[in-house]
Amino acid sequence: MDVCKEGETQKSTKKQSDVRRLFDTMEYGTAPESANVAKAWLKQHDNDFGHFINGEWVKKAGRKTYASVNPSTGELLAQTTQGDPGDINHAVCCAQEAQKKWAQTDPHVRARHLYAIARSVQKHHRLIAVMESLDNGKPIRESRDCDIALVARHFYHHAGWAQLADTEMKDWKPVGVVGAIVPWNFPLMLLTWKICPALAMGNTVVLKPASVTRLTALLLAQICHDAGLPPGVFNVVTGNGAFGSLLASHPAVDKVAFTGSTPVGQTLRKLTAGTGKKLSLELGGKSPVIVMDTADLDSAVEGIVDAIYFNQGQVCSAGSRLLVQETVYEKFIEKIKERLTHFRIGPSMDKTIDMGAVVSEAQLNTISEYVESARKEGAIVFQASYEMPKKGFYYPPTLITNVQTSSRVVQEEVFGPVLVAMSFRTAKEAISMGNNTNYGLAGSVWSENLPTALEIANSLKAGAIWINCHNMFDAAAGFGGYRESGFGRDGGKEGLYEYVRPAWEARPNPNPEKIDFTKYASAYGSQILPGPGQGVPNKKLNEDSGCINVDHTYKVYYGGAQKRPDGCYCRPIMAASDGSGDNKQQVVAYVGECNRKDVRNAVEAAHKAAPGWGKRAAHNRAQILYYMAENLELRKNEIATRIHTITGQTMEASLLEVDLSVRRFFYWSAYADKYGGTVQETNLYGCTVCIREPVGVIGIACPDESPLLSFVSLFAPAIVRANCVVIIPSEKYPLPALDLYQVFDTSDLPAGVVNILSGERDHLAKYLAEHQNVDAMWYFGTAEGSKFVEHASACNLKRTWVNYGISRDWTNSVQSEGEEFLYHVTQCKNIWMPMGTTFAN
Repeated sequence: MDVCKEGETQKSTKKQSDVRRLFDTMEYGTAPESANVAKAWLKQHDNDFGHFINGEWVKKAGRKTYASVNPSTGELLAQTTQGDPGDINHAVCCAQEAQKKWAQTDPHVRARHLYAIARSVQKHHRLIAVMESLDNGKPIRESRDCDIALVARHFYHHAGWAQLADTEMKDWKPVGVVGAIVPWNFPLMLLTWKICPALAMGNTVVLKPASVTRLTALLLAQICHDAGLPPGVFNVVTGNGAFGSLLASHPAVDKVAFTGSTPVGQTLRKLTAGTGKKLSLELGGKSPVIVMDTADLDSAVEGIVDAIYFNQGQVCSAGSRLLVQETVYEKFIEKIKERLTHFRIGPSMDKTIDMGAVVSEAQLNTISEYVESARKEGAIVFQASYEMPKKGFYYPPTLITNVQTSSRVVQEEVFGPVLVAMSFRTAKEAISMGNNTNYGLAGSVWSENLPTALEIANSLKAGAIWINCHNMFDAAAGFGGYRESGFGRDGGKEGLYEYVRPAWEARPNPNPEKIDFTKYASAYGSQILPGPGQGVPNKKLNEDSGCINVDHTYKVYYGGAQKRPDGCYCRPIMAASDGSGDNKQQVVAYVGECNRKDVRNAVEAAHKAAPGWGKRAAHNRAQILYYMAENLELRKNEIATRIHTITGQTMEASLLEVDLSVRRFFYWSAYADKYGGTVQETNLYGCTVCIREPVGVIGIACPDESPLLSFVSLFAPAIVRANCVVIIPSEKYPLPALDLYQVFDTSDLPAGVVNILSGERDHLAKYLAEHQNVDAMWYFGTAEGSKFVEHASACNLKRTWVNYGISRDWTNSVQSEGEEFLYHVTQCKNIWMPMGTTFAN
């Protein structure tokens, strides 16, 4: 008996020792999620999938296939079809036919369809989550708890917008057929961000998922069909990377919605240039995470782990640049290193892991190459010791220090679990470093001092800023970027505008001539020779003195002053023909013929003015526009006479154009303090605030129609919402716009806010569109010029607004005022601010 008791005592002691060890080390076993149901669904389709078009599976014999592989294990999941142009044509034609009926469907019925899909996603939540993790390699807990929950949330949210379409979006109509192209990092969630607003607004969709992650898109197509979505409304076609370009270039696709890398986004911008297709791009990022010395450092460590290592760092908004105030830099870096020693890495179906596999061997090699290049540059690379799975594409969480702001790993998107860290001294330096990037997608600020955090958040040039959190998403808050992170928003009311066009506007179908982009409009003076002998000189005698009138040659206007054009050329502006049949018209005046150096100078003046103008109170900006209206009205007869002389329109019509211009100043003055943003009703316990920020420096090329009114209608909304402009007045009739120099000078307009360059429209538009420091380009001219502007804008992915050679009626307020203009003069930034825990429960 004594021996038995002794043995039992030893076993008890060992168990206590094991328990104590587990508490000390926090080691625990695996908790694998079963993949049986997902694999049964794959087997139901013989592990071999075609496209899903018009409500049915389409699988043609003899097609090439692509193997979908589990990145965690290398296991073959299924074969999927490699499509060809005929497949795209079939899918787009079905979508086009279905859209005619879907657009006319009662908004309540569309809402019911989206609601039914949301309910079906919830019914199959576990299956979808497992399939997503099998196909992509991300941890099952992320797919289950984040991705699929957001998918359902987007369908519910946009069911609401479908219901309200007739009231909230009454002045808009659907674009038509949407070609959606999504990446592999969030295969299901990102496609939902495209199809929900598209379907809610009455469009139909042809989706091309990423080559390596196709299965959940096909699964969702089946779920939508089973939920009762009409055939042809949502179609899925599969193929390689070039297959997406084929979809985007199909003539019956009216809108391209893309999420992916910046280089591919630039390719799509060029591919769709001049076609009349709408385009939205959600691209890469290099998001800063700014940690102040007032932050709760332990909380910040956990937040940063989620910011960069969530989904193996394969997140466009990943917090990949860590900026820490130097007073706490060393301490904070040690905390990060300690936290990384407790990471668990393993197969995606293990519910206990922190990180899974990256999506493919190619991505693994890309990440490795970036880290090795950092080592060669002298950076210090920290990787804790991990027991890595022998199969699959795994890369350890990595911290890189001792880097410079110009280092490759600091400037370029790695798209993997790699964090680079640098220090800063002051908040101003943190803002400067945070904005030292070509991207502008997201960022976060960590501080317990809310005023400081808000000031930094407001100063960062990015579409989403989180305070004391990171990677928070919700269907009610639009997500998208600035600069080379693209344009357009996914989610919220701001995201709906990507899938509609003004109700009065027909879908443009331009057919521009073939353009040599290297030579287009490269020389000025091609339309009118900038020299004498081009018309009948104005030798009219002054009625009072009996002498010829004093010569009046208009200069250009930038930086708040009149300047001679750099090239010292002038072009004649003619009076309207008197109908006598004489080929030569009378010269009314000469105006400066500007060139690329004038563009450079004007853009520099605009950038110099932008910070101060942006900080002006909205009331002050409104007051300046009211002054412009006041001073313009004082010169009403003079300017109307000028319009009458050069355009030939009646004096009555000319006076009306001046009156409408005054009215337009009043209209936009009213919007100075009435479109600043809103509080978004997200699921965050706290406040999500949408701030409608200015776009920046906008280049504008005006049409010849209504030369004064179109000029005012374009620059006034831009500057009242705190942008600065470089504007090209009517090429044919610039004088009414140039007469506003004195109006600006007597209206307290700060220097550089409005800069006017006269001359050949396409020549100047070329250099504005190609300029890296112009943030948006508006062009109202020819179909060829519109194509060039959209193509050239790909250099820095500036936003564009062009007319494809189609005139609008500037005297019609429906076409020349309203939300369309407000959309183009602002960009949405969402600032997320979680609250405390006093009443959280």
